[in-house]
Amino acid sequence: MKRCGFLVTALGALVLCSTACADPVQLVMGTGGTTGTYYPLGGAISQIVSDHSDGAVTISAQATGASNENINLLKNGDVDLAIVQNDIAFYAKTGSMFFKEPVKNIRAISRLWPEPIQVAVNKDCPANSIADFGKLRISIGAPGSGNEANARQIFGAYGFYEEKDGKGEYKGFEPFFLSYAETTSHFKDRQIDGFEFTTAAPNSGIQEIVTTQPLKFINIDGAKRDEIIKAYPFFAPSVIPADTYQNQPKPVDTIAVQACLFCRSDLPDDLVYTITKTMFSQLALIGEAHHKGKEIVLEKALDGLQVEDLHPGALKYYKEVGLIK
Repeated sequence: MKRCGFLVTALGALVLCSTACADPVQLVMGTGGTTGTYYPLGGAISQIVSDHSDGAVTISAQATGASNENINLLKNGDVDLAIVQNDIAFYAKTGSMFFKEPVKNIRAISRLWPEPIQVAVNKDCPANSIADFGKLRISIGAPGSGNEANARQIFGAYGFYEEKDGKGEYKGFEPFFLSYAETTSHFKDRQIDGFEFTTAAPNSGIQEIVTTQPLKFINIDGAKRDEIIKAYPFFAPSVIPADTYQNQPKPVDTIAVQACLFCRSDLPDDLVYTITKTMFSQLALIGEAHHKGKEIVLEKALDGLQVEDLHPGALKYYKEVGLIK
C-alpha cells in the first residue's frame, strides 16, 4: 500500500512537473508599419504578456501593412493575433468593401484604443462644418484605404458621396486621394484646403502642419453624429482633448473607429483567456511602454465590438470580471 501510495504521489508530481515545465505556446501578432502606432504598441503588448503569463505563451510582434493585411494574415493562418480596426473587421465579417466574401475564422479579444476621425481645414477657410465643404479641395486618404472608406461614410451623411448601381461618386467638393504624408505636403503647399484622417491622435503629420500653419478643426457632433453611428455601428462618439495639437485650445467632438486585438478563432479558449487576463492585469506597464497604452482600459474593452464576435476565452474573462453578465 505504501509503495502504491508512493507511485501515485510520484506520478502526480510528474504530471504537475510536465505541466509546469511545458514550453510556452509560440504566437505571432500582426501589427502595422514600423513608423506608426500599431507596431511599437503591439510589440509592447506582446512582450509584456509574454513576460507575465507564467510561461504559458510567447508572442512575437511582426511588422505588417496593418488592418487589411492583418485580416488576410489571420485568415491564412500566417499570424495568430493581430491589431485591426473594428470597421475593417466588420467588412471582413460581412464580406463587404475590401473583402469579396466573409472571413469566418477571426474573433475579437478586446478594443485597445480609439482612432478618431480628424477633420481640419485652413484657419482662414470659411467652412465651419462638413456641410460647408462644397467646392473645397479635401484629401480623403489613399484610394481604397480604410481612411477613404470612412470618408465615403462620413461625407455621404452630408450629401457629398453617393452610390448608384454599385458605383460610388463624390460630389460637391474636389476629392484628393492622398496618403497621410502626401496630404501633409499638399496642405503645407496650399494645394488642398483640408483633410480627413482616421488615425490615433496626435498624428505626426498634423503635428508637422500646425508648427507652421494654424488649423481649424471641424466637429462631427449632434444629430449628424447620431445618424452616422446609427448607420455604421462600428463608429463611437469620441473627443480629441484640447491641446492635443499646437494652437488647439478647445476639445473637438467627433467619432472614432477602434483599434482592436483580434485572433484566429481556433486558438484554445484557455490560451486566449490567459492572454486577455494577463494584458488587463499589466495595463500600467503597457501604459509606461507607449503613451497610447494608457487608453487601453477594461471599462471600454467592448467599445465597437459585438459580444457574438468575441473569442470564448475572452468572453470567459469578461464574465469573470463582471463586464458581461
